[in-house]
Amino acid sequence: MIQLENVNQKYGGTQILWDLNMQIKPGSRTCIMGRNGVGKTTLLKCIMGLLPIASGDLSLNGESLNKRSVESRPQLGIGYVPQGRDIFPQLTVEENLKLSLNCKRQTSKTIPEHIFELFPVLKEMLQRRGGDLSGGQQQQLAIARALVLNPDVLILDEPNEGIQPNIVQLIRDVLLKLNREQGMTIILVEQKLPFARAVGQEFHLMEKGQVIASGAMEELTDELVAQYLAV
Repeated sequence: MIQLENVNQKYGGTQILWDLNMQIKPGSRTCIMGRNGVGKTTLLKCIMGLLPIASGDLSLNGESLNKRSVESRPQLGIGYVPQGRDIFPQLTVEENLKLSLNCKRQTSKTIPEHIFELFPVLKEMLQRRGGDLSGGQQQQLAIARALVLNPDVLILDEPNEGIQPNIVQLIRDVLLKLNREQGMTIILVEQKLPFARAVGQEFHLMEKGQVIASGAMEELTDELVAQYLAV
């Protein structure tokens, strides 16, 4: 379980997260939602250790992560797909994927075959440079790179941004498969409501750096959508 208790985070003199409380259950599919600028990406970066928290406690299965390094998060079983993908454009698809094999959690020295079962196009393009792939192919590569770590928790930040509809459907199906067949915990920042409803079991709705509503996805009412998500 990932738990955040009274977490505060600041960029310089600007506070982004305000006494934020959140609990993410093992094996759940959780969507973190809200308009741009409410602190969703900051929250994910705090979980990954990319940003320090000013106060409060962030824990995984009861163990505080406050002082754990960024490098320790993958070893603890947390995979991360950042907004914008952040693949290495000059490396081949194969080289991008093999970078995750250096994690101590992954004992194999070869890319697991199930990665190519989930994303067949990557096997066809192993020797192609990441920068030469389409946006949808790069997103598949970014997700696959995180999955090579064999994570218990997969965190994705806006995975459908700028992606064609057929790849959006593929990503949806992959996330549901990972959760249902492997029990993988899925944490998703997503602004597209149909995708969030299709994937998410639970939601946390953010406003001004705080969680202002949480519950089962069925409890995300039209009133909440109009008040906190509609542009």
